[in-house]
Amino acid sequence: MAKDATLDIVSKVDLQEVKNAINQVEKELVQRFDLKGTGCKIEWDGEAIVNLTAPDDMKIKNVFMILQEKLIKRGISIKTLEEGNIEHALGGAVKQEITIKQGIDKDYAKKINTIIKGTKLKVNSQIQEDQLRLSGKSIDDLREVMRILKESDLDIDLQYINFRS
Repeated sequence: MAKDATLDIVSKVDLQEVKNAINQVEKELVQRFDLKGTGCKIEWDGEAIVNLTAPDDMKIKNVFMILQEKLIKRGISIKTLEEGNIEHALGGAVKQEITIKQGIDKDYAKKINTIIKGTKLKVNSQIQEDQLRLSGKSIDDLREVMRILKESDLDIDLQYINFRS
């Protein structure tokens, strides 16, 4: 009897690449003529929260755009960023919290499951904590599901790992 092919669908971010991108942003804040000496800061907790601080709305938007640019250059999708509201602090400074999303939450996993079931392919899917496991008799069916999910307009960055036949 033939063994089923399996595939895991995950949403993970390489935190080392995030660290490298944030270091690049810090260097640019010190060197860039329109941001040099303005008090713009970027701080990261090492996991999921990036805090931006700037003297005004325009500069904080510039810092966020630089962060996005550096992440894209390092191969990290900006779909993983969840932008918080810009808050006005004492002294005229503005702050913004950016969350780096990791994993697939239950509601989103159900949405992905619905898309997979809508394909009518002979593929089984299971939600396992923060990822999905697909299995099916045909490798081609799993590849077709991958293609459909890549073409779907999802608000989450997906990776496909542990592809076994």
